[in-house]
Amino acid sequence: MNRWNGLTPGELALLDTVFWSGGLSRDALSLRSSFSKTRTNAAVAHLLERGLLEEAGLLASSGGRRAEKLRLHRGLGVLLAADLGATGLRVGVLTPDLQVMARHVESADVRKGPELVLSRVRTLMQQLLKQAGVTPRDVIGIGLGVPGPVNFETGQLVNPPLMPEWDSFSIRDDMKADFAAPVFVDNDVNIMALGELWGMQRTLRNFLVIKVGTGIGCGIVCNGQVYRGATGSAGDVGHICVDPAGPRCHCGNLGCVEAMAAGPAIARMARAAVEAGESALLAETLATTGTILPEDVARASRAGDAAANAIVQRAGSLIGQMLASVVNFFNPSHVFFGGSMMRIGPLFLASLRQSIYHRSLALSTRQLEIQVTPLGEQSGLIGAAVLAMQETLRMKGAER
Repeated sequence: MNRWNGLTPGELALLDTVFWSGGLSRDALSLRSSFSKTRTNAAVAHLLERGLLEEAGLLASSGGRRAEKLRLHRGLGVLLAADLGATGLRVGVLTPDLQVMARHVESADVRKGPELVLSRVRTLMQQLLKQAGVTPRDVIGIGLGVPGPVNFETGQLVNPPLMPEWDSFSIRDDMKADFAAPVFVDNDVNIMALGELWGMQRTLRNFLVIKVGTGIGCGIVCNGQVYRGATGSAGDVGHICVDPAGPRCHCGNLGCVEAMAAGPAIARMARAAVEAGESALLAETLATTGTILPEDVARASRAGDAAANAIVQRAGSLIGQMLASVVNFFNPSHVFFGGSMMRIGPLFLASLRQSIYHRSLALSTRQLEIQVTPLGEQSGLIGAAVLAMQETLRMKGAER
């Protein structure tokens, strides 16, 4: 018998609650679901019998008898997750309760096109499944994050500025070459937001996740849900203009914040500082390696190089200038920053904070918290797995 057949909407809702809680007791499940204890206990017994939930040891005592922890049954299968950035990728195999069984990180260039990049992703997934001791038939859902606007219904990128060859490419069809499990695709910053939402067990309802790397994007969590907009481009803040007289962006417009403050812009400002004779440290890097990368600027900044510090502060200030308008508009409780540029260090975050607080309305920032993403560099991988499990549960509900 298919373990999913005949489930009631209430039982599916309990599965969803257990998933988003990271594991909890029957009493806590009853409170979170607003079901009576009797109804919750009966439903849990049925879900345990079906092999959809399992007991996973005793929780810490809250003063009385220690309760059993409930989690999604690991016998359901595994999740595959891939977090693609402009210059790197993370791939992992996770359990239904999002414990990482195997993972891999490597550099990549999405501009090489979808066939080449996705072929590598599928190869890594096969290798990681073998490493985790499972097979493609054990995969129940696949989640991918990609650095561009996504039509969530079709799983296709729509006019992605950083990766034009991916426009309308069917990632789902490509993945079918190796896997029968359903494939779900979303923007890379949206999946970061999903990961943080899961990590905080949905305790925050309205927040932003900003990714600063080769590009700049924003994941929006509104009323406890990721907000994608009418066509999937919500949060594409990298193309908000901060200087009408600024350089031309790869999107075709002038003065986009991405063109003036993301990773490539930081590297470009560093080269200009060398040419102007403003930084002996960066000049030495250029002479030794033939190039200057954002991480070189970060090292120079941490070493106290004045020109590097000025570049970091300018980039942070410009991004903060853009985000002040977003904060005024959306009024989030938190703004979380992630992405490769956050490795630059505390000066970058301090410049972001100062600019946001300086330019935002007092009412918008009265209780605003600005910090790095709690899950750090794992938020995208975790978020891709959250996407896979969340949408798989929704599919099972629709199949009833």
